[in-house]
Amino acid sequence: MIISINPKNPQPRLVRKVVEILERGGLIGYPTDTIYGIGCDLFQPEAIRRIHHLKKMEPKKPLSFICANLKDISLYAYVSDYAYKIMKRLLPGPYTFILKATKLVPKIAMTKQKTVGIRVPDNKICLALVQALGHPIISTSVYKPDETLYNDPREIEERFGKQLDLVIDGGIILPEHSSIIDLTDEVPKVIRKGKGDVSLFL
Repeated sequence: MIISINPKNPQPRLVRKVVEILERGGLIGYPTDTIYGIGCDLFQPEAIRRIHHLKKMEPKKPLSFICANLKDISLYAYVSDYAYKIMKRLLPGPYTFILKATKLVPKIAMTKQKTVGIRVPDNKICLALVQALGHPIISTSVYKPDETLYNDPREIEERFGKQLDLVIDGGIILPEHSSIIDLTDEVPKVIRKGKGDVSLFL
């Protein structure tokens, strides 16, 4: 099933429909500010296992998740003053920040090092979903057979439709990975250079 949601002004009725699917443990395909990804409710472990299965990935392979804002991040990760200043400057935006997880994060969603990858994308659909759900949504990328990223929701629906409960059409995007910055230490480390400008850290 595919539904169109306005990327500039997401319709609350449609957002609610998606949230109900997430609350029931559903998997969705949805747009971010970087890619079309696959996600589920952070607190639905069976749904997270379905993502592992869909991606044929190891259970402890890190999955990032989307928070609504900086205040939200501090519930799920330990944020130093220094990390807060950096994130305040760059979010919402095309970055994934690696931080130490708090006890609120389910074990299935953190790495062996007890870290998490957190995003606040500059995408109104994403943020409307997280706000309506009341807690984070898992975000993971999927690849075409030629290893490129999806930019069209219809292609995701075509390939993964049987494994997903819903795909959101938020328009065609120019897909590029987020930049990953590790903020677990005093000195930030650029793990991956992506869409977000990393010159601040070099």
